[in-house]
Amino acid sequence: MPQTQAICVVIAARNASTTIERAVASALAEPETAEVVVIDDGSTDATSTAAQTADDGSGRLRILRFERNRGPAAARNAAIACSSSPFIAILDADDFFLPGRFGRLLAEDGWDFVADNIAFIEESRVTGTPPTIPDFHPQPRMIDLESFIEGNISRRGVRRGEIGFLKPVMRRAFLESNDLRYREDLRLGEDYELYARALAKGARYRLIHACGYCAVVRSDSLSGRHRTEDLRRLYEADRAILADSSLSGGMVAVIRRHERHVRAKYDLRRFLDLKRDEGAFAALRYAFARPAALPAIAGGILADKTEQFRRPPGIGAAGHRDSPGLRYLLSAVPVSAQR
Repeated sequence: MPQTQAICVVIAARNASTTIERAVASALAEPETAEVVVIDDGSTDATSTAAQTADDGSGRLRILRFERNRGPAAARNAAIACSSSPFIAILDADDFFLPGRFGRLLAEDGWDFVADNIAFIEESRVTGTPPTIPDFHPQPRMIDLESFIEGNISRRGVRRGEIGFLKPVMRRAFLESNDLRYREDLRLGEDYELYARALAKGARYRLIHACGYCAVVRSDSLSGRHRTEDLRRLYEADRAILADSSLSGGMVAVIRRHERHVRAKYDLRRFLDLKRDEGAFAALRYAFARPAALPAIAGGILADKTEQFRRPPGIGAAGHRDSPGLRYLLSAVPVSAQR
């Protein structure tokens, strides 16, 4: 293996036959890629066949299949277990890398996790060539647990930049030495939960604002849908992290804020589910039996009904918009603007 090839790209895919070829091709195009492991997670379409179409003959592509759907966390864990490269990168089956991404990330020093900015691009604007992305100044910085958790608490009316969406390259040795893998009972926030546990164990997480990952915004994206039960499991995962007695007071406080934030979303969703399935009386009975949940339920309903009037012009659901159909997770300064 050439010294430059050091990264295993993990792609968990379910019913992704229309996008997986593009994802695999972008991963194989990076000279630092040693392995691309696709886990077909119980697809009912031609996902595996489409992934094979992108094979470049280098012997770096491996495709495995689950007979039944087990979720992205289980798929990623399976890929990590069957690979050996010293670095691991996650790529969603809808998305793709921009050329030169890994070269920029591996040029950084002193990290166990290193991530870059994400460009969100509307599916209708994806063509056969990569989109033109400005050359952003890297602005490298380190993220600690408290800033990471704070960066994952969204606030209505404030531009979102939730850094749990980031897709860092991870150092395998750190994962192995700390016995870290994805929690397979999570189907929402599995990335956030892994990174939070890693930071609690002392991971050095480096972030640059240069952009090398494109997330394709699709109306039918699996990642855009989740069950009410998924929210419950996520706030319970926060509680499990809180059981770590080595956490500082500041860490405990911010994780508790995130747990309350997710629990409030759960209470609202549970209320709406009951109203839809069993009627308004059942929903109100649930709400009044939990007085602590009332503000979240009432506030969530009001905010949802008025959101269109409060959203600043040109701001999408995540990141900030720079041009039609394209926005960035993190605010960044183009290199040309600093000259």
